[in-house]
Amino acid sequence: MSYEPPKQSFAGQIFDVATLLVLTIGALYIPLYLGLAGAAKVPNPIADPTWESLGQNATEQQQWAALGITDPAAANDIITARFDYSFSWASLIVMALLVIGYFVMVVRLSDREYREVIDERFGTKQR
Repeated sequence: MSYEPPKQSFAGQIFDVATLLVLTIGALYIPLYLGLAGAAKVPNPIADPTWESLGQNATEQQQWAALGITDPAAANDIITARFDYSFSWASLIVMALLVIGYFVMVVRLSDREYREVIDERFGTKQR
């Protein structure tokens, strides 16, 4: 007796792929849109900057020129940007709830799927 798993329709496969694509893109971009991802940099520009006031030596100036930036004012925001180390308890709690909720969902769905596969393969348990 060989096991024959249930066949999924072509439309079902397309739906699964589209769902996974939407979930993947959502997982990557929603945190960016909500401002929860990455370290935010806050520019601290210098008025009327020169390469020297920005702390750039001749070699660094050449590298900026290689990037097409020869005016120190154009590099002012990039060079003077500092990381924002602010902390939000609300963001931490929301992220923790999302991670825990996702974990619970995966465990519950996996448990259901595994039980269905075991029932299909071995039948219901008889006591």
